[in-house]
Amino acid sequence: MSMYDTSTDTTKDTRTPSPAGGLKPLWLGIKWRFGAWRRGERPLVNLTPIQARRLQNFRANRRGFISAIILGTLMFLSLFADLIANDKPILVWYNGSLLSPVMQTYPETRFGGFLPTEADYRDPAVREEIAAHGWALWPLVPYSYDTIVWSKSEEAPAPPSWSNPLGTDDQHRDVLARVIHGFQNSVWFAFLLAMVACALGVSAGAVQGYFGGWTDLILQRIIEIWTNIPSLYIIMILAAIFLPSFWLLLAILSLFTWVQLSGVVRAEFLRGRNFEYVKAARALGVSNTAIMFRHVLPNAMVATVTMLPFIFVGGITILTALDFLGFGLPPGAPSLGELVRQGKENLYAPWLAVTVFITLSLTLSLVVFIGEAVRDAFDPRKTADVTGGSSK
Repeated sequence: MSMYDTSTDTTKDTRTPSPAGGLKPLWLGIKWRFGAWRRGERPLVNLTPIQARRLQNFRANRRGFISAIILGTLMFLSLFADLIANDKPILVWYNGSLLSPVMQTYPETRFGGFLPTEADYRDPAVREEIAAHGWALWPLVPYSYDTIVWSKSEEAPAPPSWSNPLGTDDQHRDVLARVIHGFQNSVWFAFLLAMVACALGVSAGAVQGYFGGWTDLILQRIIEIWTNIPSLYIIMILAAIFLPSFWLLLAILSLFTWVQLSGVVRAEFLRGRNFEYVKAARALGVSNTAIMFRHVLPNAMVATVTMLPFIFVGGITILTALDFLGFGLPPGAPSLGELVRQGKENLYAPWLAVTVFITLSLTLSLVVFIGEAVRDAFDPRKTADVTGGSSK
């Protein structure tokens, strides 16, 4: 075809369409990529050969892969804990109107009552009024974490029953509802702690290892001093001044957790800064920031990613320990550590200790299995050959 030939080429172009003017809505790009994947024209996610081999190794570890699916599903479902365990209906159809008490507060007068306060949906009068003029869709567990079960005639804590499968605690609150909401707080606290610690630790270790010299020396001395500060005492002092909260505990523990990663990343950067491709990038005038985070960091992330599951485990255990000691979440908040303390104080109610023991042991086991699978996936001996040969 000559350069002056204007005939149309019928060959299908499967390249990513160039956005006009360099700007294009993100959802159009996602829609195009998904459509190309459905037509079999290209994979949904472009992986390098070594990334594909790591993913293959991770999936080959059946125990870790299944654990990742189970834990991911449980964490996703825990986002909807208010829709699973709540003393308010999810949906109410009343007098031709669809209401959502879980999302919005309605006064008692909305259901034919006399008080302007929030309606108590466990009140028999309110239930009868709703049943007479519509219907209500209740959560799977009709109790919230702070709902007091007044219908129990036994002394608290009450043993398991049909209405309360895991019994009640020492304040007649449903244990199953508190476990669901406590699991939500624990796993997402640990997840956010791992992410923040990763960001801080990688940044500090990258600066130390890449620049070296006095920068590395000064930061290393600061880290040594910082690691000798007892974090528990800091939390105890702040708990005496402020009311402990989810975000306050996350901020305090993040300040002490990142040092676990900084040393690993520092060692990788000290080794990687002398590689030939780093010297070539410097000679071409590439900025230090680009070299650190675009060229050296991907190689240093191998050690970092393998440590994240174990930081996740540490986040769950430290929050449980703080709640057990009384320096964790505010009183009344759903917590696995608070249930552990109740189990210790009420040895005649074994369902409290057994429930939280099973919950913690299963959760931590899943995370440990995932950590082992991640470690195997990033093992250099198993990802060295990415050209099609057999891996050891």
